[in-house]
Amino acid sequence: MTSKTLGAALSSLKQSGVRITPQREFILDYLIKVDTHPTVEMIHDGIDTKLPNLSVATIYNTLKLLVDKGLVIELPNDDGGVRYDFFGTPHYHAICENCGKIVDVYSNQYADIVKKVSAETTEKTGFKVTGTQLEVTGLCTDCQQKLQAASESNL
Repeated sequence: MTSKTLGAALSSLKQSGVRITPQREFILDYLIKVDTHPTVEMIHDGIDTKLPNLSVATIYNTLKLLVDKGLVIELPNDDGGVRYDFFGTPHYHAICENCGKIVDVYSNQYADIVKKVSAETTEKTGFKVTGTQLEVTGLCTDCQQKLQAASESNL
């Protein structure tokens, strides 16, 4: 992602009345640049050299704000934790059932898929859809290879 992306995200926040602080800018910039879907602790460690006195509470508060504004999404883990992902370009996630790796998948059809699923949900259930996160689960290529090698060694 580029500084253009950061600029657009900051502009979006300003337009919605959010004051841009250095802490918010660093956290947002970090989320834009990494593709690891970090936890709060990972974010803290990742920006600690730039903002060594930044509290974990400030990170949590900033993430809540960014989630509320639709720039960041939360990805719950199987272990009860949460990972965060910049959502400036809508995408879905492929999640490995073995190692937990999360991969962003960008698709030109993403908006159409979300629209269809949302409309169908409302039609069938009367549920008012306020958000959608699409996830696909399976095995990443690394885990496929490891499981294949383990299987072959047991023969």
